[in-house]
Amino acid sequence: MPHASLRRSPHTSRHLPAAALCALLAGAVLSPALPAGPAAAQEAPAANTVNAAPNASRTYAPPSFRDLARTQVDTVVNISSTQAPQASGGGRLPEGMDVPPGSPLEEFFREFRNRQRGGQPNGTPESGPNGGPGGGPNGGPGGGPGGLPSTALGSGFIIDPSGLIVTNSHVVADAAEISVTLHNGTRLPAKLVGSDAPTDLALLKVESDKPLAAAHWGDSETVEVGDWVVAIGNPFGLGGSVTAGILSARARDIQQGPYDEYLQTDAAINRGNSGGPLYDAGGAVIGINTAIYSPTGGSVGIGFAIPSSLAKPIIDQLKDGGKVRRGWLGVQVQRVTPDIAESLGMDGTGGALVTSVSPDSPAASAGLRQGDVITAFNGKPLEQMRELPRLVASTEIGRDVPLSVLRGGKQESVQVTLGELRNEPQQLAMSGSSGAPRSAQPEESKSALGLKLAPLTPGLRETFSIGEDVDGVVVTEVDGDSVASQRGLDLGDVIVEAGQEPVSTPADLESRIAKAKEQGRKTLLMLVSRGGDLRYVPLPLDGNKG
Repeated sequence: MPHASLRRSPHTSRHLPAAALCALLAGAVLSPALPAGPAAAQEAPAANTVNAAPNASRTYAPPSFRDLARTQVDTVVNISSTQAPQASGGGRLPEGMDVPPGSPLEEFFREFRNRQRGGQPNGTPESGPNGGPGGGPNGGPGGGPGGLPSTALGSGFIIDPSGLIVTNSHVVADAAEISVTLHNGTRLPAKLVGSDAPTDLALLKVESDKPLAAAHWGDSETVEVGDWVVAIGNPFGLGGSVTAGILSARARDIQQGPYDEYLQTDAAINRGNSGGPLYDAGGAVIGINTAIYSPTGGSVGIGFAIPSSLAKPIIDQLKDGGKVRRGWLGVQVQRVTPDIAESLGMDGTGGALVTSVSPDSPAASAGLRQGDVITAFNGKPLEQMRELPRLVASTEIGRDVPLSVLRGGKQESVQVTLGELRNEPQQLAMSGSSGAPRSAQPEESKSALGLKLAPLTPGLRETFSIGEDVDGVVVTEVDGDSVASQRGLDLGDVIVEAGQEPVSTPADLESRIAKAKEQGRKTLLMLVSRGGDLRYVPLPLDGNKG
């Protein structure tokens, strides 16, 4: 699906490799979901077979969710947020391009501008481009054309009778005003209690003269693939829409953030569903609908919800203090690929490979080193690198945690006291991009594994803006047909280590290559610096791209 996109509801949509994530906002407001108290899914009466002919086939009747829908719909709300106007809206015509009065295009541009700010000629909500309400690009927040405000629409659900409402952060991002519409049509102003962009969660508060129907949290860890799930929302402005499906998969990483662990469902989720609840068959909230994977912007049976096991602790922190505090280790890590595992003599690809350790961090104090592979955190084995950020972030600040580390082929135990993450993006190693072969050959350059290499000289440091704190050999040319090019090595990269040993000259690298071959290695693990960021790159010694 080269043009498939993953959409988020309200305003913003972020993009995935090869496909885009579509927010469920898309100009349609989601309506309330399940009310307080679990409502068991009702089994439809089985087909009457008492008087059936002997050879008549038995008919399977799927479950009915009528009681769940009836009791929970009052807990789901529609959310409308208004963004302050910006000086230069994306929908404005260039200077000198105003349409003359009476021109045949006047009505066209009037409707176009009206749609961009979230309305239609008749005043009903309409989706903006790419599923977002009028405003910023891709339905994102931003002022409307001509300095007019823009509006985003999404969903949410009440978790407390006092008026606490959960939704997605992107539904209310940069909002100057937020309003909530209950299932009975009552419209209430809402205040943002707090939001957390990394997990795309937000908590709102409305004041009501009477207690509101509230949904209750379920445990997403108890739901298994194949179990029934129900979504309630306001897709495309059709409030109170109920859809059902099954849990299709768990722990999906859709590359929207460092803590991705989405539930996947085939229950129909569309634009306007962002922030709405996903229920188990008993009427408990097990997820917050957030994104869909779609080539058209509509549901194709691949929707994603934030699991309640991740969402509830975040919402509890927002409720208590308006912000989220996370544990901090202070390492940059990358995934252990099969090539990296082979070069390190590992049996599997579990764990997180440390590419750098932040100075004065908990990891530095504990003695963690570049090149260590963290294989377990607090007794939990790491099957994948992406598990580490979530485990660290959810662990109590100041707690002493044991780490299992593979260092120099041997397992060691390291005790670390976690700090607090301070408004810093989660540091994960980024894979480099491959570029076309370029050349800047100095004297004394040598070739190896499809690379031309040279010692770092003052001239090369200036040419490639390489810091004085970086040592190694610099790449001056990359063969476009080489495995090095395929793995993303590029002109100006600095090879700092090879085989977990420092290199300072091209001869050092040749020596490491020879040593790895003598040891029977198929790949050589290189530590590469680009723009001051470090990452490990395994290069096959036989030169095959594989």
